[in-house]
Amino acid sequence: MSVLTIDAGTTVIKSVVFDDEGHETAVSRVATEVLRPHPGWAEQDMDAVWQAVVHTVRDALTDLTDPVRLVSFTAQGDGAWLIDDHGRPTGPAILWSDGRAGDLLTTWQRAGLLEAAFRRNGSLTCAGMPNALFAWLAAHDPDRLARSTTSLTAAGWLFLRLTGVRATDESDASAPFLDHTTGQYDPTVLDLFGLTRHARLLPTVLGEDQRTAELTSGAAAQLGLPAGLPVVMAPYDIAATARGVGAVNPGQACSILGTTLCTEIVRTGIDTTGEPSGVHIAYRGRERVLRAFPTLNGADVLSWAARLLHLPGPPELARLAFQSPPGARGLTFLPYLSPAGERAPFLDPGARGSFWGFSLDHTPADLARAVFDGLSLVLRDSLAAARTDVTELRLCGGGANSDAWCALIADATGVPTARSGDTEIGAKGAFLTGLVRTGAEGSMHRAADKYVHIQHRWQPDPERAAFYAALHQDFLTWRDLARTAGWRTTATWHPAPRHTDATHHPAETPAPGGIRV
Repeated sequence: MSVLTIDAGTTVIKSVVFDDEGHETAVSRVATEVLRPHPGWAEQDMDAVWQAVVHTVRDALTDLTDPVRLVSFTAQGDGAWLIDDHGRPTGPAILWSDGRAGDLLTTWQRAGLLEAAFRRNGSLTCAGMPNALFAWLAAHDPDRLARSTTSLTAAGWLFLRLTGVRATDESDASAPFLDHTTGQYDPTVLDLFGLTRHARLLPTVLGEDQRTAELTSGAAAQLGLPAGLPVVMAPYDIAATARGVGAVNPGQACSILGTTLCTEIVRTGIDTTGEPSGVHIAYRGRERVLRAFPTLNGADVLSWAARLLHLPGPPELARLAFQSPPGARGLTFLPYLSPAGERAPFLDPGARGSFWGFSLDHTPADLARAVFDGLSLVLRDSLAAARTDVTELRLCGGGANSDAWCALIADATGVPTARSGDTEIGAKGAFLTGLVRTGAEGSMHRAADKYVHIQHRWQPDPERAAFYAALHQDFLTWRDLARTAGWRTTATWHPAPRHTDATHHPAETPAPGGIRV
């Protein structure tokens, strides 16, 4: 018997088939499009996401001979996937990485609302969370809110298409509205943001043992599967990934080196003390939570740097980077390039990236190395913000394919790192969840021990670890200076208009910089 899993990420949707030993026997991937109709916006066509799921499932099942015994899936989190009474989208999904509500977030931050909400549920609001998006829509597109009856997440949208059930799970509901003591929405948090009237949009929260339903005949026909199969909604992607890499017990941690650099630590309860930072995600009922720091800056920064240096992609960037020594010969990089700023381990919608210490002596390899160093120090930031002892950091995501970066992270954080032999970690987490929820395995701990196999480990080099501990202090100094200066200037260059009349003389052609010669 086989288990079919789906991992609906932001930029790639994957369907993965596992055999009874937990080995991947088939994988199908398709890229998805993130729509950016305005600066800072990030949206997706909800029907296109579903069709991509259908395509990958049918492709993954092409040569399968064993029958499928269950379907388990995970998906990107946060955002607002709004639907009407008939379950149809009222517009494109607004994604977790959307930045349109950045100004509103700044207003809430100054008013103390973000800290007040964090003190209740341990989650710091970012611009792509439902509370910010509801408030923005209420001000700028109230008609869409009026036409919508439910705000789902990507996982909720897939559960609806697969089973007809309109609901969400506790992990997706965690930020910003969940009361972790009850597993239900906190009316005080809704009232805090002035959103009580929009509580009607929030779907039913399903507990850990409630997220299994049957595959409908309509979905079965599209997917090429028998109707009635059990469908399990696993936690959303970063939580499923933590499970997939085997971080299931208190003190275990993982970092996803992907679209987000997300560092997550398993805890027994939420911590609402200290500086508000990151989110707490319901992980196993009332027994476990994840303290997570999902950054807005990750693999896109590597792709940007590769383009800047005219390289094919991040793998080539990594090969160039490690020709430069630790510290990039004095070049420091703040990797805050997302138009939406940064959300973890600190919140600042205006955060912007910069290089510090450039000189004529620096080479492209130094620039590439500074990018990897800067991203690695972000992981150190997250571990420090968690204020939890971690003995090993398990790495996954596309960036974890680089042995050199895995070793750098061990040095930069001072924590041993490890990588499993699986390639589709989010799908593996969905696989483990499906087994436990259908009774094939007795507990997540036993399932992880049985099916997750660590193949590579890296220990911090004491000398390099000491160097990066000092570099991290410089990194924080540069960041404080950048924040004090407002991250960027407000000046914007506009070219002088060109004359189009017949009397225009060639000597008046605007030169670069808008100066006429």
